[in-house]
Amino acid sequence: MNVVFACLDADTLGGIQQVTHTLAQGLAGRGHEVHVIGVHRARAPFRYVDEPLYRQHVISRHPLDTVGRSARAAADRRLARLLATMPPGFVIMTSPGMVTRMAGAVPASLRPIGQYHGSYEHARDCWHLNSIRAHYPELDQAVFLSPDDAWRFAEHALLPNTWSVPNPLAAWPEKVSTLETPRVLGIGRLEGVKRFDRLISAFARSDAPPGWELHLIGDGAERDRLRAHAIREGVEERVVFRGRVPAAEMPREYLGASILAVTSEHEGLPIVLLESAAHGVPAVAFEVSGGVRSVAPVLVPPGDVDAFGQELAGLMGSVQERRRLGATARATAEAFLLDHVLDGWESLFAHIER
Repeated sequence: MNVVFACLDADTLGGIQQVTHTLAQGLAGRGHEVHVIGVHRARAPFRYVDEPLYRQHVISRHPLDTVGRSARAAADRRLARLLATMPPGFVIMTSPGMVTRMAGAVPASLRPIGQYHGSYEHARDCWHLNSIRAHYPELDQAVFLSPDDAWRFAEHALLPNTWSVPNPLAAWPEKVSTLETPRVLGIGRLEGVKRFDRLISAFARSDAPPGWELHLIGDGAERDRLRAHAIREGVEERVVFRGRVPAAEMPREYLGASILAVTSEHEGLPIVLLESAAHGVPAVAFEVSGGVRSVAPVLVPPGDVDAFGQELAGLMGSVQERRRLGATARATAEAFLLDHVLDGWESLFAHIER
């Protein structure tokens, strides 16, 4: 069958884009015709798949935040013309912004599906919920990351067409961490929404045993502010800013860690939780979504920095507990293997066709 993924930008370094390209490659590998459309090119395009089995399209060569009304309208016309040439199948719009952008542009030959990569809690606290309420009921299916989130949108946003398919774990590692290296990992863009300031504070309040360090992998606008925050918290010599690490080198990072920490303001189902779990690394996370609840073995009320620090302290102080929870996390992660997730998408396509 023909499957089209449509993103506002498909080559930005981000979770939505990573999941999109992983699914596209997986479905193409199963013999489907797959297209990935980015309406705008990213400022710094990132290549997710070295040898894609699917076709990629960029409608506008200009980043989204640089185009005016007339250029946007021209891009929308080019998008509509491209969609009109596609064979019958499905078009998966990967965000509320993409659903509204494509209103009226999807031909009758393509069955429209709207994804949402966030949680109900996040949608409720911003413009997303009203947009989902307004536009997703008219789609053939509205897809969320966990059964819990799908239920919440069905109940509270009155969506009649919810479905859940999780994010995929692209690869299964044969090796697992020994969980003996005294290292806590925080992974993601150094931006406000990730709230690494809370992680630094929690690490400082955990009274970490000698030798333990917090390694932050990622880069972003908050780097200098976070360095200053580590100094104020008195842990500047134990917080290591690693910058970007290539995706191919991330397995080594998980194997060299003992705890993953997720302190984001909001998350859907972060890939780092799945990857760390597959490497047998237990995670402490703020309970901000059904997706997080489905994977993280240690959950903390959102924003409770003291409780987060206590959970970190407990794990840092017991290799036995780390190994117990790491084994549980790895067993949980098997359900998110790419083949299982692709099965879920194919079941969804069959359900729509019925």
